[in-house]
Amino acid sequence: MATKGNTSVNKGIPAVKDAFVVIVNTEWNAAIVNKLTVGAKKILADAGIGCKVITVPGAVEIPFAIKTHYAYSETPADAYISIGAVIRGDTPHFDYVCKAVTEGVMQLNLSLDSPVIFAVLTVENEQQAKERTGGKHGHKGEEAAFTAIKMIALNRKLH
Repeated sequence: MATKGNTSVNKGIPAVKDAFVVIVNTEWNAAIVNKLTVGAKKILADAGIGCKVITVPGAVEIPFAIKTHYAYSETPADAYISIGAVIRGDTPHFDYVCKAVTEGVMQLNLSLDSPVIFAVLTVENEQQAKERTGGKHGHKGEEAAFTAIKMIALNRKLH
């Protein structure tokens, strides 16, 4: 999803009925994360898909919130979208956070019956993040919602 000019993600969006998506986003880098979340919610609303937002402190906490919602809610979501923004700083903390959240989301995709969409920006600076919230690299929140819709349809077809 990171290539410049990637517009194929919003092509061929299937209609899904009675779908529900949970977005798990972070407090950290809220200005960026909020734009991603607004974009995802807009696409889901336009498709007639209900959604709920759960906010966690940081990116490392995203997999826990998804796993817990899936395990303890009366009805797990048809898909989960993980939204965050990790911006490189002066220490190796960036690498640890990116690795942890990526591996956490991958583990969830292999263990849950609902797809988990990765929309955590892992960027060098704030400018790169802005380019991915409606700039020259598209809107990664919107792309994540399109991906969620496609994965819900695929999951239903496979089951």
